[in-house]
Amino acid sequence: MHENDSTLQQSLINKGLNVTLDSKNNTLKIKCDAVVVGSGSGGGVAASVLSNAGHKVLVLEKGNYFVPEDYSSLEGPSMDQQYECGRMLASVDSRILVLAGSTVGGGSAVNWSACIRTPKKVLKEWSEEHKLSIFSSLEYLSAMETVCERIGVNENCTQEGLQNQVLRKGCQNLGLKVDYVPRNSSGNNHYCGSCGYGCPKGEKQGTQVTWLVDAVEKGGVIITGCKAERFLFESNYRSGNTRKKKCLGVLAKTLKSRVTMKLQIEAKVTISAGGALLTPPLMISSGLKNKNIGRNLHLHPVLMTWGYFPESKSDLKGKVYKGGKITSVHKVLSSSTCDDLKSDIRAIIETPLLGPASFASLCPWESGLDFKQRMLNFPRTSHLITIIRDKSSGQVTKEGRVSYKLDSTDKENMRAGLQQAVRILIAAGAVEVGTHRSDGQRIRINENISEDEIEEFIDSVCPMDGVLWPGESWNLYSSAHQIGSCRMGVNQNEGVVDENGESWEAERLFVCDASVLPTAIGVNPMITIQSTAYCISSRIVDFLRKGQE
Repeated sequence: MHENDSTLQQSLINKGLNVTLDSKNNTLKIKCDAVVVGSGSGGGVAASVLSNAGHKVLVLEKGNYFVPEDYSSLEGPSMDQQYECGRMLASVDSRILVLAGSTVGGGSAVNWSACIRTPKKVLKEWSEEHKLSIFSSLEYLSAMETVCERIGVNENCTQEGLQNQVLRKGCQNLGLKVDYVPRNSSGNNHYCGSCGYGCPKGEKQGTQVTWLVDAVEKGGVIITGCKAERFLFESNYRSGNTRKKKCLGVLAKTLKSRVTMKLQIEAKVTISAGGALLTPPLMISSGLKNKNIGRNLHLHPVLMTWGYFPESKSDLKGKVYKGGKITSVHKVLSSSTCDDLKSDIRAIIETPLLGPASFASLCPWESGLDFKQRMLNFPRTSHLITIIRDKSSGQVTKEGRVSYKLDSTDKENMRAGLQQAVRILIAAGAVEVGTHRSDGQRIRINENISEDEIEEFIDSVCPMDGVLWPGESWNLYSSAHQIGSCRMGVNQNEGVVDENGESWEAERLFVCDASVLPTAIGVNPMITIQSTAYCISSRIVDFLRKGQE
């Protein structure tokens, strides 16, 4: 942040990098063993593994670096400083709000702490249907163990916030199973309430306090406020294999006006870890042509339901903005009579971080008085999120332009999840429940309401998809999990990278982030991303070692 044209070169030299100035082209040329674009769950793990293997690693991160003392926990500035597009990135039709971290640590710095291992059914699907043996290997299972140990995954939560109390009580009253969610926090009583704006207590173990620390302690260097522009390829490259290009590094620019020089990083291996939203546009702008780049984008779409729990009429304690964000989860199972389908998970129900400004922006407008009352009720208005493992997919081929549309199966699964969430809220003792549908869909629950009226309301809860015409209702979806836009495949027709994470088009160019995952997962993906990154980066270490033999 504080460097300028006259200081940057020497600062990088002091960090042990080989740096020369090309004054004619106003470019700093930097040499290293590995350059990693992005510092989130994929990039952070890759930087650590490669640095610990003795390689000089340079990480480029377009966001800035924050320590716990920097986190204000204020909604506006926190979103502006730590999220892609200030947390205002929407799909091209404005129907889905996409939340993605943009800071040192990426999504792991601002997520809601849930650490759920890759479901066995998903691993079986990836290994058998997609023929990717890595996901059925002991290597992957061992990677999950290593990841969970390094980020301090804790499976015991002794104190839950209001929203998780609501989910747990509602499920228990209905006889439904509700599980505790493991978290990457340092103790059982982590109760900060604002980890989505950066953990002010420093207890959440994102990559910026784990894997990236390991990398820096082994000589790794992180350049913040630095954006990759394109990968660099060898001219007239001739190869004995199917790959027609050889990656030499990356050209980048700083986002600070005090540094006008371009950065040309030359590396033995280049690793793209900008996430499912940014890796595809970077590959395309670099001239890569694989048809799968930017396609197969899964978002784990989310819709919310809410219930109001006034303190005078509820035995549940606390405020919605206090406590761990996700400590409980309910899985909505198929009601099929077929034994093979009974275990199918249609959706999962968890709890969100929803600050007062975000809450206000989602509230349907009925009147000024109604809106003021909603805001007064905010501290005791508990939300439940319904997340689906989407079969439909979208695309992102240009930065900031996400296209996506749900199919009928996904909408039905969303409907099942939303209706279950409403039942849970009512069973937990809500005096009013509703959705964020534009028509203000809600119902008051009191001793005079009949079971038929409640069931009629529940039956009306569904993901409306009306175009914005007068009188039509619609929902604003959101997504905090972007997956699969440069998926792994057994050949270049099936994917962008191979099982080692290496591009099918360019040698020495690897992808190490959520974009390589073959399909949606259906649960919070941090453990899956980091475990996959651990396997890929370990294979990159083997690749570099063989190159030296």
